[in-house]
Amino acid sequence: MSGAASYHGGLAAEAQVALAYERAGHPIIARRWRGRYGGEIDLIARDGAGVIVIEVKHSATHARAAERLSPRQMQRIHAAAAEFIGAQPHGQLTELRFDLALVDRDGRIEIRENAFAPD
Repeated sequence: MSGAASYHGGLAAEAQVALAYERAGHPIIARRWRGRYGGEIDLIARDGAGVIVIEVKHSATHARAAERLSPRQMQRIHAAAAEFIGAQPHGQLTELRFDLALVDRDGRIEIRENAFAPD
C-alpha cells in the first residue's frame, strides 16, 4: 500500500471508529490531538466525567494491526494524555482509559478496552 493510500485508509479507519464510539454513547471530543511536547492521540472520547484515549490501528488483519503499536508509541500517547487531562476540570484526577481500536481490511472493528496502561 502506498503512503497516500495508507494515510487515507488510516483516516477512514479513524472515522469508522469515531462513529462506533459515538453510537455507543461516547462522544468524540478531539481528533488527532497533538501535545505541545510530542505525541498524538488519534481520538479522545468522553465517558461521563472520564476520558477515553483511543489509538486506531488499521491493517490487513486485527492481529497485524495490533502488532503496529510499539512500546515507544505507547509512551508518547501516555505523555500526550497526561497533558490533555491536565486541562480537564479534574486535572490529573480525571478517570482515564486507553483503548486500542483495530480495523481490518474489510472494515471490521475490534475494540480492546484498557489495552495499555502507563508504566
